[in-house]
Amino acid sequence: MSEPTVTPTNFIRNLVTEDLSAGRTGGRLATRFPPEPNGYLHIGHAKSICLNFGLARDFGGVCHLRFDDTNPAKEEMEYVQSILDTVRWLGFQWGDHLYYASDYFDRCYRYAEGLIEAGKAYVDELSAEEIRAFRGSLTEAGRPSPWRDRPVAENLDLFRRMRAGEFPDGRYLLRARIDMASPNLNLRDPALYRIRHVPHWRTGSTWCIYPMYDYAHAISDAEERITHSLCTLEFEDHRPLYDWVVANTPVPGQPHQYEFSRLNLSHTLMSKRKLLELVEEGRVSGWDDPRMPTLVGLRRRGYTPAAIRLFCERIGISKADSVIDYSVLEDCLRSDLNEHAPRRVAVLRPLRLVLDNFPAASVEQCTAPNHPQHAGWGERFLPLTRELFIERDDFMVEPVKGFFRLAPGKSVRLRYAYVITCTGFETDPVTGEVTVVHATCDMETRSGTAGADRVKVKGNIHWLSQTHSGEATVRLYERLFMDPNPAAAQDYRTLLNPHSMEELQVRVETTLMEEESTQVFQFERLGYFVQDIRDSGPGQRVFNRAVTLRDAWVRS
Repeated sequence: MSEPTVTPTNFIRNLVTEDLSAGRTGGRLATRFPPEPNGYLHIGHAKSICLNFGLARDFGGVCHLRFDDTNPAKEEMEYVQSILDTVRWLGFQWGDHLYYASDYFDRCYRYAEGLIEAGKAYVDELSAEEIRAFRGSLTEAGRPSPWRDRPVAENLDLFRRMRAGEFPDGRYLLRARIDMASPNLNLRDPALYRIRHVPHWRTGSTWCIYPMYDYAHAISDAEERITHSLCTLEFEDHRPLYDWVVANTPVPGQPHQYEFSRLNLSHTLMSKRKLLELVEEGRVSGWDDPRMPTLVGLRRRGYTPAAIRLFCERIGISKADSVIDYSVLEDCLRSDLNEHAPRRVAVLRPLRLVLDNFPAASVEQCTAPNHPQHAGWGERFLPLTRELFIERDDFMVEPVKGFFRLAPGKSVRLRYAYVITCTGFETDPVTGEVTVVHATCDMETRSGTAGADRVKVKGNIHWLSQTHSGEATVRLYERLFMDPNPAAAQDYRTLLNPHSMEELQVRVETTLMEEESTQVFQFERLGYFVQDIRDSGPGQRVFNRAVTLRDAWVRS
């Protein structure tokens, strides 16, 4: 993984620098990335991954990968494996520091008994609706539960019976006994444990009560001796509860929580619940649909780890909420691929071109570089024959002003080959659509020869031989949503872009048909494309457009 040429500066890096310099953490830095295994990671998670692992890398610390597996009803091994693969794909390693919140279930339970014995937790019988009603509001203090002063011995007995599986889901709840009048609603006796008779994918049926996120997360951080627990801003109001758990349980570490703004990307959703709805309702082909903001979707579309890391570096870390335009992400991909993507030729909307003066049986090999800035990457041959394919957009019967490509009586250069002049065209007798273009070839103007500049032309178009090219499928992708902020809509589904994918039958260089590859190529003049890892196979190549050569999105 290449390192950034300039180390970015932000308030969290400054905090880490100050803490290490002052010896507040004993000279240690330990961060963590704690995903819930209830869905696939999206581009917003990449910001946290790059921040946490990047700090550990740059300051000589460690970053733990820890799964927050406290809700077995929504967790699947499929998600766990995907998260592991995705973090590796982004270029980060956790070494020996792979953990699960379920590793600490025994300790969470023991600490909960300790809170009960200290009079700091109690077993409640209020329903979820009643708890909300008793909690109060930002302007009204909460009311204590009728069971808030239940005797310690009775609380302990009930909690142990909850643990033993005597009660159904929802019958009892363990709550912290903090302050029902606190201005912070998170401190108004928050839930610590709930009953859930659901087998856990790691612990099986060992447990039928599970710790709540705020409780388990603080204990997990402390047990792992995390020094800097980095969260997004929605957890800022949860920090006093985090600190309360650490201060009131005999955990070995004293982690501190810091918050930064989450990533908001235009024309996308960052809610795993809504992304799951798109999948379940069949509005996309799956979590890895190339239109999805998931990292598996972006990977399938042709995004590279380097481009995503560059994006996270460019957007920075701050406490100010903002929306990043999708074009910033695309520009990062262009920056990476322009340097690293080999060049190939494809014709997306083929139109027949006949060179009437080119020998019918002749095949002439034209030379094209694999990358114009990397001579060491070598060259390849493009067979030139009498009958070719060109892009339909490269020909106009009645050219508009500024159109410098092929038109009746006009000349252009066939890229890497000769200058040609259009002599006529054929049309479909029913539709009037142009079906064949005829031209003559100036055989003295081959590229790379002394006569190449004998005829001056402004247009330069790409082409492929009809008999020396392959048939493939190309998928052109646009924004999944027409509106920059679909999350704000009453029903985000109404903003789905009906033109977010277009599928074309195209022609490509034969080399692209020969083997399966995850290499991203620049299709010259058209954009960057990658072979689809799911739908491509022998005899059928499917290419996804990762990004155009320039931002052509019309902003509303």
